[in-house]
Amino acid sequence: MSAITKIAAMVVLFSGTLFPDCAIAADSSQGISATVSNLGDSTNVLFILIGGFMILFMHGGFAFLEVGSVRTKNQVNALNKILCEYGFSCLAYLFIGYAIANGSGLLGPISDHNANSGIDYVKFFMYLGFAACIPAIISGGVAERAKFWTNSLAGFIFVAIVYPFIEALTWGGPADGSWLAAAQTWLQTNVGEFSDFAGSVIVHGVGGWIALPAIILLGPRIKSDSIKVSSIPWLALGSWMLIVGWFSFNVMSAGNIQDVSGLVAINSLLAMVGGTLAALVISKNDAGFVHNGALAGLVAICAGSNVYHPLAALFVGAVAGAIFVYMFSIETEKMKIDDVLGVWPLHGICGVWGGLAVGLFVAEVSFITQLIYTLMIVGISVLAGFIVYGLLKRFVGIRLDENEELKGSDLTIHKIQSNPEDAIG
Repeated sequence: MSAITKIAAMVVLFSGTLFPDCAIAADSSQGISATVSNLGDSTNVLFILIGGFMILFMHGGFAFLEVGSVRTKNQVNALNKILCEYGFSCLAYLFIGYAIANGSGLLGPISDHNANSGIDYVKFFMYLGFAACIPAIISGGVAERAKFWTNSLAGFIFVAIVYPFIEALTWGGPADGSWLAAAQTWLQTNVGEFSDFAGSVIVHGVGGWIALPAIILLGPRIKSDSIKVSSIPWLALGSWMLIVGWFSFNVMSAGNIQDVSGLVAINSLLAMVGGTLAALVISKNDAGFVHNGALAGLVAICAGSNVYHPLAALFVGAVAGAIFVYMFSIETEKMKIDDVLGVWPLHGICGVWGGLAVGLFVAEVSFITQLIYTLMIVGISVLAGFIVYGLLKRFVGIRLDENEELKGSDLTIHKIQSNPEDAIG
């Protein structure tokens, strides 16, 4: 019997002693068991619900990180994209993706899913937060020149099909007897169990590596002058919102309150600190790198946050902060890839580092297994990115025309500026 079960039983019995008129449940072991079970279920529902809305809060962080990184003429677009893409992701995951990954959807009778205080519903809410990260990550890479509706359609496809396919092979529970279940079993039997506790590769890596083909196919922004971030305060706010939500992202990945571990929290903290300070030193105190360095550390720690020694977590985060600074500079200056928020190095490369690092620093985890799964996920993501964005580019177009881009997506798409009053007079 778990600690929470024992406490609940004591509360029920004690209340029956003090208030005999209300002691019906206390007079019956069956009543006690039902009360304890209900309390345990409700506690788990509340726990996962908190995780769900904290991950939802993180999407505000994605929005403000982008708002601060793009020019003022594209800020409204950044805010609208993240919220609307979350909505599209919800529909994609509800009607298609969740069933692919988990064997059955949530569209049947309420009685099929309302057991255990409706825990199936809040689990969907939390898992949706992970799935919706894919278009939110892509958004930062294609900012300032992507068409709103075609980019939204691409995000819908990734959340409905591509991410759930990867989830089914790794985290999910695809339908028994399906080819996905057979593929998952084959991988586990012949390659081993993939260790990615909170999604360094499965979530962040997928988003970052899908974004790379999108960025390449879109091409660089029209640069009439040097492009600078529009607002360090907004960028910093976005970073802080993501940092705070990340502790839910990682800790709540336990899935139930009985399996919560303080180790996950301290490792997340130290990885964030390591990423921040490494970026601080290497970039010579560049504000953009510092705030993204913290996020790089958190991306990398997701996979092994439940198994690392805290000092290893500090090191993994510091390496990720360094990777982001160096790779963002290489990407933009030498490779000439116009990745506005640096989502490929931040989520793609740091996500890969996070997945591989578990195999390097945890004796019980096979590095070869981690490498095979990581390469498989990267390959699927890159291929999916080129296919989806390539087809959309061929048949409907994925980029604003030159005049629309120069005017800015706020006025072109949304017919309003971020600060309308500034345009008066």
